[in-house]
Amino acid sequence: MRTTIRATVGVAAAIALTALVPVSGSVEGSPAPDTIVAVTGDAENGFEITYGDGSGLYPPTDSEALAECSEYDTRIDRVRCRVEVRTWYRDLAVLKQALEWAHADR
Repeated sequence: MRTTIRATVGVAAAIALTALVPVSGSVEGSPAPDTIVAVTGDAENGFEITYGDGSGLYPPTDSEALAECSEYDTRIDRVRCRVEVRTWYRDLAVLKQALEWAHADR
């Protein structure tokens, strides 16, 4: 379970970078396959992350992720895990808001 949380945090970092860094070679008007095009949901009920190629990522809900944190042996590891989970979901909420703003008609 420890590697699951670490992998989840690693995926979060990759997601943030993917959303911010344009990938060369994509056709104008259509996103590159690894570009995040939508984030739906919330931490309590679970997020859905959709990529340009139609694939999706479904991270665990916040309660599931925090429950995994309780499996760590030392208090410091449990606290670190909880902070990582909170950061992950905060960043997903911000990314969702940014995508909604970017897609809004002006």
